[in-house]
Amino acid sequence: MKPLPYVWPYALVFWAVFIWAFWPEARIVRTARRTAGATDAKSLQVMLYGMWGALVVAFPLAWVPALKFPAVSRFAIFWIGVAALVAGSLLRRHCWRMLGASFTGDVRASGDQQIVTRGAYAVLRHPSYTAGILMYLAIGLALGSWFSAALVAVASFATYSYRISVEERALLAALGEPYRRFMSTRKRLIPFVY
Repeated sequence: MKPLPYVWPYALVFWAVFIWAFWPEARIVRTARRTAGATDAKSLQVMLYGMWGALVVAFPLAWVPALKFPAVSRFAIFWIGVAALVAGSLLRRHCWRMLGASFTGDVRASGDQQIVTRGAYAVLRHPSYTAGILMYLAIGLALGSWFSAALVAVASFATYSYRISVEERALLAALGEPYRRFMSTRKRLIPFVY
């Protein structure tokens, strides 16, 4: 049985949402500094290679029958995946608006940078990365494969965790105690948990 992202009309929905969700992401990657220095610690490259590598494996594995969700839940899980992809992309876009000029594709921090505490940043330190993890998990769900979903969830968590460590070091170095206080009042990715 084909994964639903390859079955008409589900393919139309999935690929339209996929392109809509990732088009702004591609623009961010294109505009990120290619020569990011020690501050970025190649975190953009780690994220790109890690996530696209996981997707290159996740898509073909979605065809393996033993790695699929039960057939009875196939359609429900597909729609949950599509909805999660939309929700993740909307949260990412919200975060970009909240950060304004402070948002960059690579890690940059300066002493005059404002700490954003409104919107999703009132609850989490890195809601944009929460959204990114949700988007990748959503792809695995829409593919109908528990293994693909787990693979991209673990890969995205690992790559975003690396990015978070790089970013928090840079922000602490640039902003000092105000950012340390911000960190102490919010969880990283999951409200009240982590």
